[in-house]
Amino acid sequence: MAIDPEELLPRKKAPSIILGEDIATLSEFELQARISALESEITRCHEAIASRQATRSAADSFFKR
Repeated sequence: MAIDPEELLPRKKAPSIILGEDIATLSEFELQARISALESEITRCHEAIASRQATRSAADSFFKR
């Protein structure tokens, strides 16, 4: 039996939070966990932006005439 190459690839996890989904049925604990996860993602995005700005700034100062 041949192995399907796609079976060897790591599987992507389904997102635990889907933006815009109905939150009416979530408990207080689930909502707090959701907020915490979203805040962590926001922090991660801010750090990525800062990294890209630092890279661009370094490149700009290197290539300035």
